[in-house]
Amino acid sequence: MVSFIFNFVHVAFRIYYFLLLANIILSWFPMRRGNVITDFIYEMTEPFLRIFRRILPPSPRFPLDFSPVLAIFALYIMEVLVFRLLVMLF
Repeated sequence: MVSFIFNFVHVAFRIYYFLLLANIILSWFPMRRGNVITDFIYEMTEPFLRIFRRILPPSPRFPLDFSPVLAIFALYIMEVLVFRLLVMLF
C-alpha cells in the first residue's frame, strides 16, 4: 500500500512535468485554439503558470516568459516536500 502511494504521487508529478514541458514547446508554435489536446494542456498548466506570471511578468523590452522555469522549480520543491511528508507519515 505504501509503495502504491509513493508511485502514484511520483507518476502524478511526472505527468505534470510533461504537461508543463508540452506547454513550453507548444508556445513556440502558432497554434489556433480548439484542438482538444492543446486545450487540455493549456487548461491543466495555465492556472499554475499564471501564479508565476504575476510574480515575473514578461516585459516589452525583454519578452521572454520565465514563468515555466519558476513553475518547474516550484513543482520540484513541492515534490520534495510531499515525499518527505510521506516518508514521515509512513
